[in-house]
Amino acid sequence: MTRDESDKVLRALLGPEGPELSCEECFEQLDRYVELELAGSNADEAIPGMRAHFEGCPACHEDHASLRTFLTSRR
Repeated sequence: MTRDESDKVLRALLGPEGPELSCEECFEQLDRYVELELAGSNADEAIPGMRAHFEGCPACHEDHASLRTFLTSRR
């Protein structure tokens, strides 16, 4: 395992430095978060902890990416 891989595993085990949402909270805020992102607003400031949750939760990260792709393709 390389040092970068080891650092990534360690960060995943330790979790985020700041606040993090639960999957339920993430699901409730996902539409708003993506709308803010696409509008050019600071979504991370408006919904603290969302980005940290995406980094630690592959399922929510995928939901975020899928929703962004879908909404972007409809514009």
